[in-house]
Amino acid sequence: MAMNAVAQHGVSVALACRAFEISETCYRYSPMLSDENEEIADWLERLTANKRSWGFVLTKTAWSRT
Repeated sequence: MAMNAVAQHGVSVALACRAFEISETCYRYSPMLSDENEEIADWLERLTANKRSWGFVLTKTAWSRT
């Protein structure tokens, strides 16, 4: 939401962070995903496909963002 405020409304990063009560460090944070994440996601999907009663849902976009 803070990034949207900066991009769409032209407010400063500092103002957006104060408005949404997040630190500027959190605003700028970009996770560094390992190649192992995709393997783990595939394993979890296969496992839960066999155990449908577990109710686990995984979105591919959550694991494939860089």
